[in-house]
Amino acid sequence: MSDTGVGQAMSPLARVLRLAAPLRPRFAVAILLGALALGAGVALMSSSGYLISHAALRPEILSLSVVIAAVRFFALARAVLRYLERLVAHDAAFRFLAHARVDFFRRLEPLVPGGLTASRPGELLSGFVADVDALQHLLVRVVGPPLAALAVGAAATLTAAVLVPEAGLALGISLVAGAIVVPLLAASIARTAGRRRPRERAELAGATVELLAGLPELVAYGAAAGRLAELDAADRRLRRSTVREALAGGAGDGLATALTGVAAAAVLAAAIPAVSAGRLDGVHLGLLALLALASFEGVRTLPLAAQHLAGTEAAAERLFALADTEPPVRDPRRPRRLEPGAVLRLEDARLRFGDGPWLLDGASLELRPGRRVALVGASGAGKTTLAHVLVRFRELEGGRATLDGHDLREYAQDDVRRVVALCGQDAHLFATTIRENVRLARPGATDAEIAAALRRAGAGPWLDSLPDGLDTFVGDEGGLVSGGQRQRIALARALLSGARLLILDEPTAHLDEPTAAAVLDDLLGAADDVGVLLITHSPLRLERFDAVLRLEAGRLAPAA
Repeated sequence: MSDTGVGQAMSPLARVLRLAAPLRPRFAVAILLGALALGAGVALMSSSGYLISHAALRPEILSLSVVIAAVRFFALARAVLRYLERLVAHDAAFRFLAHARVDFFRRLEPLVPGGLTASRPGELLSGFVADVDALQHLLVRVVGPPLAALAVGAAATLTAAVLVPEAGLALGISLVAGAIVVPLLAASIARTAGRRRPRERAELAGATVELLAGLPELVAYGAAAGRLAELDAADRRLRRSTVREALAGGAGDGLATALTGVAAAAVLAAAIPAVSAGRLDGVHLGLLALLALASFEGVRTLPLAAQHLAGTEAAAERLFALADTEPPVRDPRRPRRLEPGAVLRLEDARLRFGDGPWLLDGASLELRPGRRVALVGASGAGKTTLAHVLVRFRELEGGRATLDGHDLREYAQDDVRRVVALCGQDAHLFATTIRENVRLARPGATDAEIAAALRRAGAGPWLDSLPDGLDTFVGDEGGLVSGGQRQRIALARALLSGARLLILDEPTAHLDEPTAAAVLDDLLGAADDVGVLLITHSPLRLERFDAVLRLEAGRLAPAA
């Protein structure tokens, strides 16, 4: 999805329609089938009313054959058309969702990790998924029902007017009132809830994920009760919004039912004098009464359409606000080609967040294959920020970051990350096998290459002891493996990438000292020909590094 400035100036709903442009013909067919199904339902009720009235006069059975055939035809047509409408509408909606998810994900990808600001784990994902899913309602449940109701309502009004002009006028006024008043009432009740409910659902999901992820620590420190209270409060807020939305739907249905009765009474009040005056055959009274009742079937869908309109608009606003966020890093139009070397330098680097203190303020560093550098410093000193600069997650505000003498901004981000690999302290393990977690670094890698990377990372004996080998399932976020095994899988992933420079951000965090020492020994043994920048708080194995630097007040200096 490539929105220009003109596209960004459009309303969110107009941008959703623009996004759905390739599938508009499918949605148009679905809307047409919906209108035909609604029309068949109205025709079925009307012809049934005529059949009942005519049959009450006990005419010859042959005189009813045409009407009986019409009733059967419209009954079958309604069922078939409704089935086809659902089939086409769902197909179009699922195709649109697949297209929209990929499009929005492509816009989100450049924002990672510095451009996304979800306050809680799971909140961004839950909100993103729910908001994208909500977009499908625009064409299926917001645009389609009013168009179908308009077409069928106009046809029903014209039919009534042909029989009795006054009845047509009464039905038309009733339908217009129902099409305006009912949705407005539903929208006014649901507007606030429709806008707040997705956000509150995302907050509840974020709070739930946060609680479950940190439950052992929360219980240990006696903070679980407070977090459960927060979760309960989020749940209550979501329940209130859900009840308010249900109230809107119920109010809309109730008002539509009342107007249906009023319309039928108004039509009969106009038609009965016509029968008395001889301008209308009495058998048509049943037809007009059921025509009025059936024509409101389209109006009944409009309150739900109004609710979906409010929710879809709010979802589109949130999604496009996120998608329009300026990424912290952009690729050049003509990226420089990579050269055989791999010398990475920081020269008088300066960077801060907003108006905060300078995290980097004249920092200089050199990293090349075979060189091992350890970086220490207090928490919050900017060590991880420095690592993000080196892999082009962040841009400097001053100074230079170069690769083989050329500014990093001259290279494509993916090219830089083929040379420089970052392995963070919380490297994510997906709920799949060891093989698939390691192969993320190089999707075309063979099992032999994956196993070799694991052995280089010191996981050989553990791998040999596993009955399922590379097919071993690691669990959700690596919950079925130990901390040391988790770090070795992450290290193997970095080694498999083939990067010539490795940046390891606290690879021994949360490990006991013997395990941490073993991981570092395996790391240093596996990376003889690779440049290594180790970010650490631990003094373990620092004597094996060529240089130990401390980041303090934004500058790098040899550690004491």
